[in-house]
Amino acid sequence: MKVVILNQYYAPDVASTGHLLYELANDLSANGKKVHVITCRPSYGPPETWQPCPRNETSPSGVSVHRMLATRFNKDHLLGRIVNSITFLLPLAGRMLFRLQRDEVFLYTTNPPYLGIVGTMVGLFRRHRYVVLLHDAYPQMVVWVGKIRKGGIIDRVWHLLNKWMYKRAKETIVLCEAAKDLVCDTYDIDPNRVHVIPNWADGEFLHPIDKADSPFAKEHDLVKPFTLLYSGNMGLYYDFDTMLNAATLLRDEDIRFVFVGGGGVRNRIEQEIEQRQLDKALMFAHQPFETLNESLNACDASFVTIAKGIEGISFPSKLYTSLAVGKVIIAICEPHSSLRTIVEESGCGVWVELGDAEGLARCIRELAADPERTRRMGQAARELFERDYTLQACARQYAQVLERAQRRH
Repeated sequence: MKVVILNQYYAPDVASTGHLLYELANDLSANGKKVHVITCRPSYGPPETWQPCPRNETSPSGVSVHRMLATRFNKDHLLGRIVNSITFLLPLAGRMLFRLQRDEVFLYTTNPPYLGIVGTMVGLFRRHRYVVLLHDAYPQMVVWVGKIRKGGIIDRVWHLLNKWMYKRAKETIVLCEAAKDLVCDTYDIDPNRVHVIPNWADGEFLHPIDKADSPFAKEHDLVKPFTLLYSGNMGLYYDFDTMLNAATLLRDEDIRFVFVGGGGVRNRIEQEIEQRQLDKALMFAHQPFETLNESLNACDASFVTIAKGIEGISFPSKLYTSLAVGKVIIAICEPHSSLRTIVEESGCGVWVELGDAEGLARCIRELAADPERTRRMGQAARELFERDYTLQACARQYAQVLERAQRRH
């Protein structure tokens, strides 16, 4: 089977989706699939994270990668993000329209969010079997952040294009049951053609080590204090106010709050830390990928959060990396969230409702006072990861969906 994966970001870019697809592509290739990736040069993070890489390369496992010359404006500005998308999508549409190889299955992601429309348009002119991989649901996301009006012309046209895209797709992959319900109910799609496959982490590269053995923890004096870590995208659809309010309540206690990464609200978090004089809250930029295991292990518990109203629209992929390193999960989300269900049913962490800073502070104190309980929850986190969220388990499901799409006429 020949698989073509299309996504704006791909390793060595710092975007988590880029690394996930890199791992998926190599696993599929190692298991007999011929895999080609079409992407862009690194552009997700700030310019200092842009590693040089060839326009065309072939990985040791046989994956061929082509990087297109799209613009690389700041994605945190709407206009820059739109221009970057357009300069990727228009040349891509031409490449797909005149791509002559047969018997290929195309995997369109939602980076950029309207990427799958390319597959729909190409399918009007020639046979084009494609699968849609939904990471974040648009236009629901931009309506939620207030960029467009619900029911407005952009919202209605976008939904019309989405319905067209999902109807013509051979199969669709989503990350959780809430996302499946959203796709099926909103666009009247047969549930048998929508498959829930979670994201994953590299369980060999990411693995538990003692905090005392982490060079990152040693360098930043995190070994002795009870340390809480948020590592990843600091975007609008995650809740940071509950963390910051809890940090304020715990300001005089020997507890560290560590924020690692970048995103649209990073500057606001930095300002809040300064204004509140949270001397025990630390901020760091994206860490190099090769030292990610060290930074993720430099804590006692890991924050995973999703903002109010985002259930089904997005899912926090940082859950999987936190599980992989065997850290207690502190889930901050709505009561009905699947994130809460995962954490509580597996016993790998605790749940705190959005906005409940006092409850969060209380949970942190309890964890800090009970190292044995914290250790057991961390062990449960790794066990859950090995059962449900390894690359191998998820890649097998992807292969089955892609094979199913190839058989469809």
